[in-house]
Amino acid sequence: MFVDECTVKLAAGDGGRGCISFRREKYEPWGGPNGGDGGRGGDVILVGDDDTNNLVDYKYQPHWSAGRGGHGLGSDQHGKDGEPRRLRLPLGTVVTDQATGKVVAEILRDGEEIVLCKGGNGGWGNTHFKTSTNRAPKRANPGQPGETGTYRLVLKSIADIGLVGFPNAGKSSLTRAITQARPKTAAYPFTTLHPQIGVIDYPEGPAGGRRLLLADVPGLIEGANENRGLGHRFLRHIERCALLLVLLDMAGTDARDPREDYRHLLRELKLYDPALLEKPCLVVANKMDVDAATANLAKFKRRHPKVAVLGISCLTGDGLPQLKKELLKRVTRLRAGRKMSPRPAP
Repeated sequence: MFVDECTVKLAAGDGGRGCISFRREKYEPWGGPNGGDGGRGGDVILVGDDDTNNLVDYKYQPHWSAGRGGHGLGSDQHGKDGEPRRLRLPLGTVVTDQATGKVVAEILRDGEEIVLCKGGNGGWGNTHFKTSTNRAPKRANPGQPGETGTYRLVLKSIADIGLVGFPNAGKSSLTRAITQARPKTAAYPFTTLHPQIGVIDYPEGPAGGRRLLLADVPGLIEGANENRGLGHRFLRHIERCALLLVLLDMAGTDARDPREDYRHLLRELKLYDPALLEKPCLVVANKMDVDAATANLAKFKRRHPKVAVLGISCLTGDGLPQLKKELLKRVTRLRAGRKMSPRPAP
């Protein structure tokens, strides 16, 4: 099961209370206070984990808490600190405080740790309250409570390439053909019900050892920005992609017009977030093995003469090697551009 959003209730550990104790040893009737401090409560820590790809662990177990601190003991013994609770989250998770509606954390790197809820400090033992006029204090502090909160976890996939297209355009077939992912394929719309993240490997040639991540977003329909179909829920998975790959059914299956599909796709992206249209885009014409595709491609180029189109066929494999090379070239160029861009002034 794929879960990309859920709500969790988190609680850091409370601090342990301080101890009231006095030294009682032979020949030392006035030994004085020796109560130890309470231990600190454990923190709730978010950890970025590249091996985790969804939030299913938190969907059915929404309550998480860290260990409380141990109480202080006599002989100036400090209470044991509470065990922290580490929550391993997939990269791209955005954490929002339900009470304020503000984003409080964002997981972007593998191994990154963010303390979301701090544990309470332990209380002071009576040793801290000894004075010249009060040599036998019978006072100690309770531990402070740990921080608590209710948070919304939303996964926004971090991928190099975002694959978008209308149902039956062949997105799942393309994902299976060029990545290691194996989404379900069938001859009916909305076969894919959740985003698929695939890895494009380049084991040979000058790009040997390179890898690109491809996010296959479930099929959009007209009105997706208004929460129709599956698009509105999953469009966020392409917000962080460096390159958009727009896949069109150039064969015009089900009497569709590729020219209108392209226009509607751009419109839905714009209505969801105008910034998506500013991303670099590669248009790919699928099903070029069908006779009608050649004529449709000519019509498409007449209407959109400035749009470069790469023709492929997921069924026969034609054009797929060229597509992989083009994707690598464009993503490499985009990465280099990000590294060379100047840092914003502080």
